[in-house]
Amino acid sequence: MSDEEVGDVQTDRKHEILMFLFLTAILIPGLTILLVGGYGFSIWMYQILTGPPTG
Repeated sequence: MSDEEVGDVQTDRKHEILMFLFLTAILIPGLTILLVGGYGFSIWMYQILTGPPTG
């Protein structure tokens, strides 16, 4: 392998690690918070419009 190919492999590896860290530390937790918050908000709005659940 030439020096250029080794540099490309190292650059690709670094990019892959940074993308993995971004996905696991920022994107997935952020999406989880948005989904859970959105679900809670939808239940809250539903109960405002229809009243509390009766049992």
